[in-house]
Amino acid sequence: MNHTMRPLLFIATACAVAWVASARAQVPQSGPSFHEAVGMAWAIDPVRIELQVGHHSARARVSAAGSWFAGGPTLSGEYMDDHMLGSNEGYTTYQGGVSVPLWLPGQGSATQQVASAEAASLDEQLNVEHMALSIRVLDAAAASLIARTRVDVAHTLYDAITRMAASAAHAVHGGELASTDGQMAQAAMENAHNELALAQEEAENAAASLEALLGRPVVPDLARYGEGDVTHARFIAPRDMEDNDPRIKVAHRNVEAAEANMKLARRSFMPNPEIGVDAIHEKQYGSPWDDRVGLNFSIPLPSEVRNTPIMSEARNRLASATSQETQARRMVHLEMMRVRERLIAATTVRQATRTAADSMERRAAAQEHAWRVGEVGLDTVIAARQAAGGTRLASARADVEWHVASIRMLIATGIVP
Repeated sequence: MNHTMRPLLFIATACAVAWVASARAQVPQSGPSFHEAVGMAWAIDPVRIELQVGHHSARARVSAAGSWFAGGPTLSGEYMDDHMLGSNEGYTTYQGGVSVPLWLPGQGSATQQVASAEAASLDEQLNVEHMALSIRVLDAAAASLIARTRVDVAHTLYDAITRMAASAAHAVHGGELASTDGQMAQAAMENAHNELALAQEEAENAAASLEALLGRPVVPDLARYGEGDVTHARFIAPRDMEDNDPRIKVAHRNVEAAEANMKLARRSFMPNPEIGVDAIHEKQYGSPWDDRVGLNFSIPLPSEVRNTPIMSEARNRLASATSQETQARRMVHLEMMRVRERLIAATTVRQATRTAADSMERRAAAQEHAWRVGEVGLDTVIAARQAAGGTRLASARADVEWHVASIRMLIATGIVP
């Protein structure tokens, strides 16, 4: 390495160190708990707002179904005279009335049951959304933590290779090392710098995704959750975990709503009859004014043309809800098994990668020492240092994934830690 390249090397090193230090300063090292992070995301979740509006609407339908009548009143009116026929004998009639639709037997209570069941389903859908949001926050937080670890590992590797490149440049300048070794060190340093830039890009993207969920530039602390939390969970038995899962609860609520709708369809076997009051005020030729008051009623008769589509739609809704409940139970059962197996595998991988990372770090340090005393070549040292960085990143990833698997198991039991 010539005299011109050496100052550039140290300047690049200083800039990279300052750049990474600035990036680290932008992200707080300690963040809120996972429970607090989920609360932040839940407060600004648009789906929550949508479901809550739907829940209030369903409750309003329950209240409206308690009305005395099946609908609003109908006003009617008539006016007739003989002037438009060309005569003026004074035949004039004013007629007006009001009528209201009546509930069919059991139809009002069935309508209330449908609205109540739909409101209960929306309650469970809120729990489903909260669970889904918790998982999204967990995945985004894990991605951010792994990306930050990748930056740390890349920075450590860059520092180590920069240190070796500086030593190689000094040795090349003193004639103690071939110029090809100096070029190899320079190339390795550039590759390490590229990896650092890519790691920083990934960290920025992951932080932006997490901030979009939480509304704040924070990273929740996942390291405080582990095996002890899972051991003391309330629902450990698989069947209890499945029955407590909000996705199964909402599927069962949908079945109940479909059954209530089926009952309502049977009660609505004909259009609602109407009953009301009419008043007539008329004038006839040669007679004084005459007023009359009476009742009116309208009873549409049942028709298969009307009833068959209503019953078919109700049966289809019930069959679909029943099928979805069965599928939900199967899906949740399989997911519970995967979550449990993932926690077991993550525990094993965590221990194995931690041991491997310690071994590879000691090997890299030994190889670097051997290179400095002339026992091994520079390519061997660079390869060892790169391998140590890879195993360290794998160990950090495994550690994060173990905490994620522990929290995921808690979420499966109905707990947001």
